[in-house]
Amino acid sequence: MIPPSRRSEAVAPFMVMDVMSAAAARERSGLDVVHMEVGQPSAGAPRPVIEAAQKALALGRVPYTEALGLPALRERIALDYRTRYGVTVPPERVIVTTGSSAGFLLAFMALFDAGVRVGVPQPGYPAYRNILAALGITPVPMVLRQEDRFAPTADLLQATHEAHALKGALVMSPANPSGTVIVPGALDALCRRARSLGLPLISDEIYQGLTYGAPAATALQFEPEAVIINSFSKYHCMTGWRIGWMVLPESLVRPVERLAQNFYISAPYLSQVGAAAAFDATEELEAVREGYARNRAILLDAFPGLGLGKVHPADGAFYIYSDVSALTDDAAGFCKRMLAETGIAATPGLDFDPAEGGHHIRFSFAGSEQDCRETVTRLKAWMG
Repeated sequence: MIPPSRRSEAVAPFMVMDVMSAAAARERSGLDVVHMEVGQPSAGAPRPVIEAAQKALALGRVPYTEALGLPALRERIALDYRTRYGVTVPPERVIVTTGSSAGFLLAFMALFDAGVRVGVPQPGYPAYRNILAALGITPVPMVLRQEDRFAPTADLLQATHEAHALKGALVMSPANPSGTVIVPGALDALCRRARSLGLPLISDEIYQGLTYGAPAATALQFEPEAVIINSFSKYHCMTGWRIGWMVLPESLVRPVERLAQNFYISAPYLSQVGAAAAFDATEELEAVREGYARNRAILLDAFPGLGLGKVHPADGAFYIYSDVSALTDDAAGFCKRMLAETGIAATPGLDFDPAEGGHHIRFSFAGSEQDCRETVTRLKAWMG
């Protein structure tokens, strides 16, 4: 038997994928599933995206592009920062990636050497911890607190740095698993504190555009040297196209370009062509966001009566992160029973928080309004 590397052994499984597998097995057996587990828009890519990709495909040639991406796409991304946030970003600092996942890998490798420590929010997206661990970098939890609205703060960053001698930190807004937004004033304070501590700050902004009345900001408004990770997967409904982007300080552009050249040559050409057209689909995409807002309201209205009303602020994204400690201290087991007995698939919190996730569940409302109403109906019947 060929043994796996220690590096691969350091990577924990992504539990939501296990939930997806169990849900698929249930469907193959002929039983129905209400999918509340996956952070994936139920809407397809917008019409301009499809049309642009089809037109490019009809030309017959699907080539490599420059490792940093198609110039036209980089220019459209830069223009969006100017029109949406009033921030001037030179297109030369925009790098197109194979989804945000490649962006994390490139950023971590360009910024950090093996053996250093990097602060990450807890609860938070599990791939942060797992990619860092695979690279020999130690992820240090920045444990989020109720008194801070479960958002990272400047004081939390400083306390974590003083305790662990960080070499950098990562924040996310809107957040996964909660949807919580770092309000602009707090994000400004975070950026200023990171600068004063000499720590590079990575800002994961892949759910930008998906907020429900909460003020949204990009870290670039407060820190021009921030490393931004974003994606067309969420707001633009392009998950399977595997296309994202980074905004980098000028000093990191060439190092990231060298890494990208060797890792994957370039992001997919057709996806880049489609992504450039996504900025012409605002009306269509806003209609999708409004559907999420209705779904969110359905769940937030019903969950208190089901014992699921203790939630992190669901300001954006398409998730509700519920504390189920009044019902169970085994969220994974609870989710298994819920799937088996009601057909509702949801994600246990251990994916996002190894310490406290045992009594949290993430529900995604990225599906249809009917799915959300059916979830409420089944939960009421199941939980009495």
